Amino acid sequence: MSNIKRAFENGKAFIPFVTCGDPDLQTTAEIVRAMAKSGADMIELGIPFSDPTAEGPVIQQASLRALTAGATTDKIFEMIADIRKDVKIPLAIMTYANVVFSYGTRRFISKAANLGIDGLILPDVPFEEKADFEPVCKDCGMDFVSFIAPTSKDRISAIAKEAKGFIYVVSSLGVTGMRSSITTDIGGIVDIIRQNTDVPCAVGFGISTPEQAKKMSALSDGVIVGSAIVKIIGENGKNSAAPVSEFVGKMKAAIS
Repeated sequence: MSNIKRAFENGKAFIPFVTCGDPDLQTTAEIVRAMAKSGADMIELGIPFSDPTAEGPVIQQASLRALTAGATTDKIFEMIADIRKDVKIPLAIMTYANVVFSYGTRRFISKAANLGIDGLILPDVPFEEKADFEPVCKDCGMDFVSFIAPTSKDRISAIAKEAKGFIYVVSSLGVTGMRSSITTDIGGIVDIIRQNTDVPCAVGFGISTPEQAKKMSALSDGVIVGSAIVKIIGENGKNSAAPVSEFVGKMKAAIS
């Protein structure tokens, strides 16, 4: 069993996202440890990129803050080595293809795997182009995470059959960000996924309240929350660990 699947063993999984280096890497490490203690089942670590095409303004601004503060892939890897000393839940890196390519695909993936990263999430890599990354992930014992979006339609079954770790179900068209309501037929998408695989699926993009989390977790195996957490960090800076911890605890309680 992949480590990521273990995140879904204790009921519905809560998966928070954080932009590494916002406002600085020491604070990111504090936040990650706080989220793990508050009930996160897996954490997505965002490596900032100058052109994050899948992100809305909240995470775009966080990436800019992190890059301005000097966050680099190597410095983030150093932080991961430190947090892996005591954070035992699954961790996934979320970034963009260019970040991995520029570092060297095999070098990036093997180094991340050696540091204890369990999955790689690249929102700008379509299913048809995953061969640039997935075989290397497999070689290194890491899951390459697949996306299924409302526009996937005829491709849902094909994507699901080849999925590893977990499937990232995109709740809404467009970029990441908080939404007042989610109108996509998530249940219909999940039904097709479950006809084709037993790989768990988690819903992300737009979930920002305990009520939304509860609703989406009822239709899937877990929920992913990014912008709402990054917004808290944007407002609290170096004092973010406590308010983020409180938020994660509320969201986990809502889906339990």
